[in-house]
Amino acid sequence: AMALIDRVKFDGPPGTLVWKFPSEELSWGAQVIVNQSQEALFFKGGKAMDLLGPGTHQLDTANIPLLRGLIGAAFGGKTPFAAEIWFVNRAAQLDGKWGTKTPIPLMDPKFNVPLPVRAFGRYGVRVGDSRKLLSGLVGALPSLTMESLGEHFRGLVMMKVKDYLAETVMNKKVGYLEITAYLEEISADLKGKLEGDFSAWGLELINFVLESVNVPEEDPVVQRLRKILTDKAEMDILGADYQKKRGLDIMEKAAESGNAGIGAGMGLGMGMGAGAQMGRLAAGALGGGAKK
Repeated sequence: AMALIDRVKFDGPPGTLVWKFPSEELSWGAQVIVNQSQEALFFKGGKAMDLLGPGTHQLDTANIPLLRGLIGAAFGGKTPFAAEIWFVNRAAQLDGKWGTKTPIPLMDPKFNVPLPVRAFGRYGVRVGDSRKLLSGLVGALPSLTMESLGEHFRGLVMMKVKDYLAETVMNKKVGYLEITAYLEEISADLKGKLEGDFSAWGLELINFVLESVNVPEEDPVVQRLRKILTDKAEMDILGADYQKKRGLDIMEKAAESGNAGIGAGMGLGMGMGAGAQMGRLAAGALGGGAKK
């Protein structure tokens, strides 16, 4: 026969949200030790029974009335009985991580092209309702860590993040290449959108942070957009319009190619023409204008 357990305590790895005591063969009068910020919940036949808070508890009729009622046998001495005991960690767990496994294609409102977007962040939870969490989420798992919780919520979180980014970015006309300025605002909105999903499982979402939204730099579309943005910024600084710069670029290339004779001469001539024009503009700007 299996040895009866007369002392039950948490022996799971640190950072575990939920841990099941490995034996179900308990002895009446056993001691259950519950650490600070923990709760111990009894399960019998898939139903949540009595809940014990922090402290050292001697199992007697007073502290597990639900279980006592269900088992209904004459208790006393070292009577054996079977029940599951789950330890739930109620301390805040702030090391949750979430993110895209592969980039999600989203339409960029500035350029109207689909971009492969990656999003990453952190989240923190606290168990608000042990019964709800154990009844809904745990089922067949012997324990629940932040990692397994992240796996469970991954699909849901990514779906909401994707929908939210697509909507918000479109409405606010924020391009993905300039979204960094909005991370705080977006994080707060996303936390609001996800709180209900977590609380349905008895979890309180303490924080939800979008740390980074980025696009793979090696993507050809991304590289093209980066170049357009750089050129535009350059033109804004120079105060000339984009077309003029393209014209100058073409001349420069023609001049550089040294296309024996005609090409080179033409490039040079155009270059000089542009030089004279710049000279006149400069003189005009300095006042007086060029005297004839």
